[in-house]
Amino acid sequence: MSAPVAVLGLDPGSQVTGYGVVRESSGRAELIAVGTIRTPSGGDMAARLGTIYSRVAELIAAHGPTEAAIESVFVAKNPGSAIKLGQARGAAMAACAVAGLTVADYAPTLVKKTLVGAGRAEKEQVAFMVAQILGLRKPDWALDASDALAVAICHLNQRRMRKLAGGA
Repeated sequence: MSAPVAVLGLDPGSQVTGYGVVRESSGRAELIAVGTIRTPSGGDMAARLGTIYSRVAELIAAHGPTEAAIESVFVAKNPGSAIKLGQARGAAMAACAVAGLTVADYAPTLVKKTLVGAGRAEKEQVAFMVAQILGLRKPDWALDASDALAVAICHLNQRRMRKLAGGA
């Protein structure tokens, strides 16, 4: 029997960053924490990034995840949006790295395919499957938080598959 593992899943955004902590023990996933980090709209970008960094660091200290997983940047039509998303992602990743967590990176299509079976699934479908996997009736959290939980669950699944295939 393997030791329990707790994963911090992150769905980064410059205005809203979703987070979720999921613990897996004996093949069963359990919700530890879920929510969003909201930054002041239109505020100074450096201050917004500082908020993301600080809140992710607080989450790590409070919940003690052993690993982190983050959604990778999708190609946006607006280059400015892609840059802001990348910066938010960097702030979250830096907080994880400073805390000594390894950070796995997953494309949104892989996360959706892993949970729903379709890489282009709607956010509501992802939220429904996250609730099912965690044994909850109906999620009462933001879709950004569902996406973060989905990233954490995807990481746990990928981790399990690597173990079965003889990897680390």
